[in-house]
Amino acid sequence: MASSIFNFLILLLFAFSCDRVQSHEEGHITAEISNKGLDFLKDLLIEKAESSLVPLELPKIEKSVKIPVVGSVQMVLSNIVIERIHVTSSTVKTGDSGIVIDVSGATANLTMNWKYSYSTWLIPIAVSDKGNATVQVEGLEVGLSLSLKMLNGSLKLSLLECGCNVNDISIKLDGGASWLYQGLIDAFEGKIGSAVENAVSKKIKDAIIKLDSVLHSLPKEVPVTNIAELNVTFVDDPELSESSLDLAVDGLFSAKHEAALSSHYHTLLQASFSCKEADKMVKISLQENVIKSVSSVYFEANKMHWIVDKVPDQSLLNTAGWRFIIPQLYKMYPNHDMNLNLSVSSSPILNVEKQQIKAKIPLDVVIDVLDAEEVIPVACISTVISASVSPGISGNALTGYMKLNDISMPLKWSKIGDLHMNLVQMLMSTTLKTVVLPYVNLKLSKGFQIPVIHGYGLQDAHILCTDSWIVICSDVAPVKQFNLI
Repeated sequence: MASSIFNFLILLLFAFSCDRVQSHEEGHITAEISNKGLDFLKDLLIEKAESSLVPLELPKIEKSVKIPVVGSVQMVLSNIVIERIHVTSSTVKTGDSGIVIDVSGATANLTMNWKYSYSTWLIPIAVSDKGNATVQVEGLEVGLSLSLKMLNGSLKLSLLECGCNVNDISIKLDGGASWLYQGLIDAFEGKIGSAVENAVSKKIKDAIIKLDSVLHSLPKEVPVTNIAELNVTFVDDPELSESSLDLAVDGLFSAKHEAALSSHYHTLLQASFSCKEADKMVKISLQENVIKSVSSVYFEANKMHWIVDKVPDQSLLNTAGWRFIIPQLYKMYPNHDMNLNLSVSSSPILNVEKQQIKAKIPLDVVIDVLDAEEVIPVACISTVISASVSPGISGNALTGYMKLNDISMPLKWSKIGDLHMNLVQMLMSTTLKTVVLPYVNLKLSKGFQIPVIHGYGLQDAHILCTDSWIVICSDVAPVKQFNLI
């Protein structure tokens, strides 16, 4: 039973770390990526581009050059390959016009083969030579403007503008009598620069198309457990400002494979809390309807039902341990083992308040007596448990602490006569506080590892609860390995 309860609580906490399903309730998750976070994403993109753009092959270049006395010399540059690109400076800006990325001061290294041939009236036979060369490109500048929109629940990435400019090129020849012809090859600087500009621009355009395809292929429902999915459908266009990029997704849970429709609405976080003072990369805001949808999925799937047949003090599950609390139970079934059959009678009421999540859980507790092979229900107590959970983050793990606030236990029905409910409630309350809660809090203190996405996880994260919202402020960093619980 305790394991099932813990899995349900962990699923609530897991929702805090997720970004986008379809449900009959309303609610969503928003993510605000700050300039610091955009810089981080930009650096990742550039790092990926530095490796994915190369090797980049340029088309063959031919040129005829007039040389005094010698005459016309035909020159060919072939096997021109950009082997390395290195970016030293870059910026990213957001605004109404879109996302603008500027790269300046980049360098590129090229290799190529060269060949020339000519003939003159002095030398009736053709003269030719060939060799290889290295090219150093300095001051490479790249600028691109991107549009990010919502299309059919997915993100649509479009390239609005893209430009590339080469400021300086130096060429070193090797092979044959190459030192004689440095001046000739210098005449190719303009064509090499244009070829580099065109090739880099085309490669970037192709990369944006591929990235857009990846965004379109992302699933709109993400399985979280064997019965629950999280709706990660975007509900509106991303909002771009000078300080952040804001994303909003449906963010509700539903039963796995359930074809339900969500009533989307876009509510704004009313709390004045901001991550800017904490200088974090991202702020994730979770509306309380998200955790309500988790609760609803588990209740509708009949997963809020547990049999308690083992406790640290096993005497509590024997009628002898209850002989002074419910004497008639012991008289009718002396020294019989017992089970407690727990069933949530209606979906728990969950509310996010300042620094805590309050829960009111209606629970039917049926006392079962084990008589040989028969399970005999003898009484049912209609229990309402009021508790609060304080969520937290430790390292890259979601943690929490549960506190029992109140418990009411009126008798629903009985086959063993009237019960002294004050004594029963005292015993049950003590059992919850001394046995169940410590076990649950031990599990919650160890936490649940937040999934790593492509090798990156949260770093130095903070979590707090406000009126109807749960907010996480965090940086993002590479994660080598997590120890699983």
